[in-house]
Amino acid sequence: MIKKKQKWKWTERQEKTFRELKEKFTKKLVLAAPELDKKMRMKVNSSDYAIGGILFIESEDGRWRPVTSLSLNY
Repeated sequence: MIKKKQKWKWTERQEKTFRELKEKFTKKLVLAAPELDKKMRMKVNSSDYAIGGILFIESEDGRWRPVTSLSLNY
């Protein structure tokens, strides 16, 4: 974030970071497809005004990948 009176700068550093993030988000699937025969895990959190959760599935390499998420404000 920038301050109100600070001038916006988009340099080669920001461009490089943007391209790297764009590549990561567009080359790999962000969410895993649910497979009911694999181990699943759910992480949840809540506060006085919101609740959220993420459903994970264990991938073949042993890493936990997100399947879906939900957040609600009340």
